[in-house]
Parts: sequence; C-alpha cells; structure tokens
Amino acid sequence: MTHMTHPNPDLSVGADRRSRWNSAPHRRHGFHNLHKLTRYAQSYRAGQVLDLRLATDLAIPQREDVRRLTGLPWFSGMVVIEGNRILYESYAPDFGPDCPHSIMSISKMSTNLIVGRLWEEGKLRLDETIGAILPWIGAGYRNAALQDVLNMNVHNGYDEDYSNPDTTALLHEAAMGMRLPTGPEPSNRDFIAAVGLAPGAEDTVNRSGSYLYKSANTDVLAFAAEARGGRAMGHWLADLADAVGVEGGLHVATDRQGFPTLNGGICLTARDLCRYGAVIARMGQGVDGRPFGSEAFLRATQGGGVAMAPPREHLRYSNQTNTNGVWLGHGGYGGQYLLANPDTGRVACFLSVLDDESGYQVAYYLPIIAMLAEICAGP
Repeated sequence: MTHMTHPNPDLSVGADRRSRWNSAPHRRHGFHNLHKLTRYAQSYRAGQVLDLRLATDLAIPQREDVRRLTGLPWFSGMVVIEGNRILYESYAPDFGPDCPHSIMSISKMSTNLIVGRLWEEGKLRLDETIGAILPWIGAGYRNAALQDVLNMNVHNGYDEDYSNPDTTALLHEAAMGMRLPTGPEPSNRDFIAAVGLAPGAEDTVNRSGSYLYKSANTDVLAFAAEARGGRAMGHWLADLADAVGVEGGLHVATDRQGFPTLNGGICLTARDLCRYGAVIARMGQGVDGRPFGSEAFLRATQGGGVAMAPPREHLRYSNQTNTNGVWLGHGGYGGQYLLANPDTGRVACFLSVLDDESGYQVAYYLPIIAMLAEICAGP
C-alpha cells in the first residue's frame, strides 16, 4: 500500500537553490533550531558542569561597540566569561541562555584539540600525507600533508563561495543530513573521498599567498583522527562534553552512518560555547584537570599558521583556529565568532544570523573580532 508523502520542507532545496532552513527568510529559525532540523544528530551531556555565576564587569556593557553590535537586528546572544564568572551576558528577545544555536565553523576548533592530543601521543605526525593515513582518500587530499590540511593550505577541487548556490560547500550538505539529496544519499566519507584536484592543477600545493578555506579539510582531519586514534569519533565528543563541562547538550549533526560533522555541525548555548572556548583558554585542560587537547600543540598553534585573506590578513589560520599570536578563535558562517585568550583566561562569543541571500559578509566580522579581542585582553 502506497501512502501520500511530501519532501521534508526544512531540508528541501528551494528556488534560491538553498535548503529552506538556510534560506534568507528562514535562516534565523534554522540556526536557532538546527539541532532539531538536521536529519541525523547526536547529543552529549557532561557528568560535571562548569559552574558559571553572574559577576558583571560594568565596563563591558558601557562600551560603544557592545551597545552597537548587540543592537543589530541579526544579533542572537553574547557572553563573556572568566573562570567561573559571567562578566557579560545579553540576548535578543527571541533567544536566551537555554537556547542552542548553530555555531557552524566554530565546530572546527574541536579538531585542534583532538588532533593535538593524538599528535602529543605520537599517533599522528604533521608531515605525513593524508594518503598514508587514509588509503581511500581521493586525489584532492592524497598527497597533502596533515599540517597543510590543518592550516587550510591545500588547493583542490572543493570550493566554498557562499555567493554561489552551487558551491561545493553547500552541495556537501546532502552528505551531512542537512539537505535532501537529488539522488542516492552519499555518506560524508564518500563525498570527501570524491574530492579531486582543482581543474588544471597537477598537485595540491597552495600558491595563492594566503589560506584557502575548505570545510572538507576538517572532515579529513576527523577521519584521520578516527583512523589513528582507534576509537569512534563519538567517543571523542563524549569526552569533549565532559572536558567542557556543558550545562545543556553538546548537539552535533551527523551523516546517515552516524559520523559527526565537525566542520560545522555543533550546536551549543552561548554559555556552553564559552565553556567550550575555555578549554582552549586553559590550553587543552578539561574541567577535571585532565588534558583533552595538547598545551604544546596549542602553543605551536599560536606561533604558526598561514596568512588569512583580506580583510583579515592581520590574522593567521593555524591548526583549525584563527590567531594573532596571542588569542585563539574561529568564526562561523552566518555571523558567529568565539575568541579565547589564554593569557587572561577570558572567553567571549557573539552569536548572530545574517539574513542576506548568501548568509556571509566577510567585513561583518571585523568589528566583532576587534570587540571580542579587546574585551578578552582584560581591563
């Protein structure tokens, strides 16, 4: 017996050739509810929650940039913490402290911690080629060094131009459970394995003079970590939730096989996002004092990397983070940024959802980054 059905509306691709949850009219709802909208997801809770208590630094809400940026129509939430203190907290009327938010590419910072741990344990070498770690990988990554993948320093056929609705990064959604496929549904591994060389290129060497941002790099790192770490990526995320001390759930989208989407699939509350950043500020130390990442790897991250493209050429992309040599951070597609300063222990996040067609404006992030950096530098 055949029953009447219709395609899942949240995941259907519309006339703008974008998934409805990620189309301009629906993006805010999508980012505030992605943990419920994606086809497949996992959720992790912490055994011990990092206690956070309000202790406002009155200088922060009096800053002109704080008043201006939190007053924008795209604003969702902003939190600043130091140790166990919430120094500042503000939310839009349709958002709040208990609401998860998609953090998009801020998710990538988790791979710094995971790869760093495996590097410190001698299970991964930065000069190895991806093909030596993952024999099934395609030409787009086979001869690339692990360090170059970490630094977004690989030239291949995967492109990430959000002004183009047919960019590989958006088509990748079908392998992540974030849009309906047009044919057979690929696994994330199958999609990544199919990434080839850039048209006309004979190798994956980046000759551009600055980083080449590709979300697929993060999935390559996750597969490499799973291969060499000898444990499922879900086990790493359970440990991450404990290391962070999340109060709510650490939600992560997966493909149909259950492989977590670390390139941009994590959803957290603003407070838990700062707790996540605090692991970086503590140089890889979990709330229980045990290492989750690697302090030595994070120190190398501060000092390494590849120049980012204008207008962020004053920063470097290093080991799945942005850095100026002191703080470590990352942005998220659609309007998010997280910044952690190991010198002061301060962590700050800014969540927002742009509603233009592409969902991405590179200049939008500059004042947000500057504001968070100044606040995290301390009084």
